Amino acid sequence: MTRSSTAATSAPAVTAMKATLSNLAHLPTSADSATVKVLLVDDQPIVAESIRRLLASEPDIQFHYCRHAQQAIQMATELEPTVILQDLVMPDTDGLMLVKFFRANPATHAIPVIVLSTQDESVIKAEAFAVGANDYLVKIPDPIEFVARLRYHSTAYANLLKRHEADRALSYNKELERRVAERTAELQSALESLKQTQTKLIQEEKMASLGQLVAGVAHEINNPINFIYGNLEPAQAYAQDLLSLIALYQQDYPQPTARIQAEIDRIELNFLTADFTQLLGSLQTGAERICEIVLSLRNFSRLDEAEMKRVDIHTGIDSTLLILSSKLRSINVIKNYGDCPLVECLPGQLNQVFMNLLVNAADALEENNTLAGNLEGDIYQHRQPEIQIQTQAIEGNQIQIRIADNGPGVADAIRDRIFDPFLTTKPVGQGTGLGLSISYQIVVEKHGGTLEFESTEGKGTTFIIQIPCSSGIAD
Repeated sequence: MTRSSTAATSAPAVTAMKATLSNLAHLPTSADSATVKVLLVDDQPIVAESIRRLLASEPDIQFHYCRHAQQAIQMATELEPTVILQDLVMPDTDGLMLVKFFRANPATHAIPVIVLSTQDESVIKAEAFAVGANDYLVKIPDPIEFVARLRYHSTAYANLLKRHEADRALSYNKELERRVAERTAELQSALESLKQTQTKLIQEEKMASLGQLVAGVAHEINNPINFIYGNLEPAQAYAQDLLSLIALYQQDYPQPTARIQAEIDRIELNFLTADFTQLLGSLQTGAERICEIVLSLRNFSRLDEAEMKRVDIHTGIDSTLLILSSKLRSINVIKNYGDCPLVECLPGQLNQVFMNLLVNAADALEENNTLAGNLEGDIYQHRQPEIQIQTQAIEGNQIQIRIADNGPGVADAIRDRIFDPFLTTKPVGQGTGLGLSISYQIVVEKHGGTLEFESTEGKGTTFIIQIPCSSGIAD
């Protein structure tokens, strides 16, 4: 066994270096300092015994020995040493190859490896460092230097593990934060979806209740009005017969008695004769109007048509206009109906779309007049409120319905969100922001069509509905 030569180093320098190493090797260990766990891999038991005795006086160093290189990887994995001492030349394994094995194994790749060799050649040292060795000592090394290097590499390895643990903890925290953020976003999205679904269900329930109410009212009105309407024609005939009989009496008895003449003067017979006929005509007109309203209510509710039906789209629009006649009283409604085929649709839901778009148009026209009154010289001007409804058949076996108003138009800031749920430009309490969203779902999802809009701020908005005349989409 040989030791490295220090001939080029002066005696005082060597003495000072050994003193420093001695102090480092014999530093007092604190109760919480890490234990140095050494694993020696060497085929010579005498070397192992020498190193064991050398380290026996160090209470913080645990010594373990492995004689066969084939067992070294498994033993190092199970033992988890803080330093591995390894012979360079062994009969069954190349020492440099064993270093490579340590470095390739995930369980041992970071453990410091100190190569022990009887050779003190620069080329061999370079090869050892090249394959991953952390240090190179000529055996048997100086005890003070040896212990110092063991502690140094063990401490470095412990610090490395702490850094890795801190990095893993930081990475875990970041991953945890990322997952929490993702989960929070998912829950937020689910909550928003739940709110939209809940509001939609409430709205649909309200519309269903409204439809039931409308259908019930229409049914209850229909019976008595049919009775009145059915009896008006014979009543007019009876009245005409009685008036003709009175006229015949006046011809045959032109000089009534004083008593009869007094009654004629009291009831104003001439006025009664002319006005009674007009009165019956007014009753006839009123009854016909009520019948039209009842029919429109029934067409609008469509409770008996929950499935796809082939209907005249113009009937639904006219029914909706009649329902909204009071709201549209001051608005000029222009209808330009084209020659459109029957459309297979959900009539009640499509009427709801017409209702939402026409109500929005009427509200926009009212808003425009308010803005025009408050902002003189602005783009909003006083003009006759107008809604144009145009229908036409287009290519692809579809029909197009355009509902245009000359109101204030859609502001640029909300164009991209016009169909979003809960978006409303109306004052609090006057709008839910669901009308256009529900209309979009009915047209697109229920009928396989499209709902788009064109708008110029200050000039008006046009909503364009396109739906196929025949649809296989179920409710």
